[in-house]
Amino acid sequence: MYKGQSITVIIPCLNEEQGIESVLRSMPEFVDEVIVVDNNSTDRTSEVAAALGAKVIREAVRGYGRSYKRGFAMATGDLIVTLDGDHSYPVDALSYLLEAFLHLGVDFLNASRFPVRDGRSMSFRNKVGNVIQSVVMSILFFRWVRDSQSGMWVFRRSILKDMKLEADSMAFSEEIKTEAIRNPRIRFGEISILYSSRLGETKLNPWRDGMHNLLFLAKKRFFR
Repeated sequence: MYKGQSITVIIPCLNEEQGIESVLRSMPEFVDEVIVVDNNSTDRTSEVAAALGAKVIREAVRGYGRSYKRGFAMATGDLIVTLDGDHSYPVDALSYLLEAFLHLGVDFLNASRFPVRDGRSMSFRNKVGNVIQSVVMSILFFRWVRDSQSGMWVFRRSILKDMKLEADSMAFSEEIKTEAIRNPRIRFGEISILYSSRLGETKLNPWRDGMHNLLFLAKKRFFR
């Protein structure tokens, strides 16, 4: 519980045995519920997460968005916080994010990785790709978003009923932000965080996922 608000943290995982241990050991005590969505891992992600007190849910169909939608359906907290299982997002900054969320009076807060302060955390190619994605999204949806691909957010669980979330892929990250931006009843905000190098092997395919995300943005803007 944080200042009268119950907190659920949702972490989608695909073979994050190494990172999830560090994430869960750093989890603040005020978090009421930690849901780890195991997206059909082939390592010991589930066993490690369960041993450290997380509620483990298995999603057999692989997909970043698929995992999140499964986790959202099981969440019970007033506020949902999301992050990755690779320890790249600052678990120890959860109180900072929640303070900002409450102070700004928003319903959805995006944690921007930019400006990138740790040069080892993101390659030059990925930086350029993220900037392109964010600029395109900002132009299409008439709202400046510094980091359209960030996977760390804080939002009120109650707003999920007003969102149409369809993406099963990495495009889910930008979709949930566009749903927040387009809805006049949802107050959107963004602050910067310190992003670090991941633990474990990356699953991102920059060219494939980048092109898919750009096409998804266009479809979301003009055909939905």
